[in-house]
Amino acid sequence: MLKEMLENVRLRTPLIHNITNYVTVNDCANILIACGASPIMSDELAEVEEITTICNALNINIGTLNSHTIPSMLAAGKKARSLSHHVLLDPVGAGASKLRTNTALRILDEVKPSAVRGNISEIKALAMGEGSTKGVDADVADTVTDDTLEQSIGFVKSFAAKTGAVVAVTGAIDIVTDGNRTFVIRNGHPMLSRITGSGCMLSAMTAAYLAANPETPLEATAAAVCAMGLCGEKAQERLTDCDGNSTFRDYLIDEIYNLSGDALEAGAKYELR
Repeated sequence: MLKEMLENVRLRTPLIHNITNYVTVNDCANILIACGASPIMSDELAEVEEITTICNALNINIGTLNSHTIPSMLAAGKKARSLSHHVLLDPVGAGASKLRTNTALRILDEVKPSAVRGNISEIKALAMGEGSTKGVDADVADTVTDDTLEQSIGFVKSFAAKTGAVVAVTGAIDIVTDGNRTFVIRNGHPMLSRITGSGCMLSAMTAAYLAANPETPLEATAAAVCAMGLCGEKAQERLTDCDGNSTFRDYLIDEIYNLSGDALEAGAKYELR
């Protein structure tokens, strides 16, 4: 199943429109190329509808939100959905400010994205209309652990059912659900949290998996999450005592580039509930 999701990305080479943050835009472009897709970065209101029309999916990331990009996100999102394109929302830092939280809620309401990917604090902020985050990182009190897993699954499933979106909550344990079926994923390594942009890269890559597998959004999202976690493990294994987080980032992109469907199927650590 996961193998097919990955291989479809490489076979169909989807073009992904990204309205993303300027901190990680280069990494998002490179991870899309590495996984077999192609990126377009455009947040100019005068062209976003035209750009998204020629693409296969849209990735909206509010990490460096501003008054210029909000109208562009809404316009592109509505256009993409009118064309039945998948739209992914990454609500970076939701809960840290009213602007971020309210903008993400507005996108949920007006665009109705087909997938949402964030950490548990961001998803809680959207579900509850408020929250506390550590910058753009999850609050430690919200961390998904084995002790809180069942409760967290119930919460995320409820949010997915409410929004109609596939919801991916990523962290030490990942939860991906459409409100009915749920993947609990245990791939990954703490080094993924030592670089800026691993979540942003995953969101961009997830949009590519959704575009290449439009009829199976839950499985596509789960495959992307497994792929990022597995490649994080492989990248860490390559590090020497002289290497740090910068080298890890490069290795991560390399591992995504070289990942095969068979390797993903063999290395993915998940259970379906």
